[in-house]
Amino acid sequence: MANALVSIQILPSTPGGESVLPYVDRAIEIIKESGVPYRVAPLETTMEGELQSLLAVVASMSEAMAEMGCPSVISQVKIYYNPTSGASMGRLLEKYPDGQ
Repeated sequence: MANALVSIQILPSTPGGESVLPYVDRAIEIIKESGVPYRVAPLETTMEGELQSLLAVVASMSEAMAEMGCPSVISQVKIYYNPTSGASMGRLLEKYPDGQ
């Protein structure tokens, strides 16, 4: 059972002021490669899993931005941690099946 939800908005400082979209795409690719359940939204992506594993994904995303040439990156992170009852995107969103 997952014990955390972590939402992240990554804001890389790109070389030469180029578009951030390829960098955001890479960050989402890292999440996908991690194998954790996730949901992409317009301003952030939410992941579900064990807190330490999700924080490792966040670290990997920052490291990838540096590898792509970004001199710095800001990550805005929200964490919902519930070690007793667990954490589930589905449970929190069950009232809103269509995202409305």
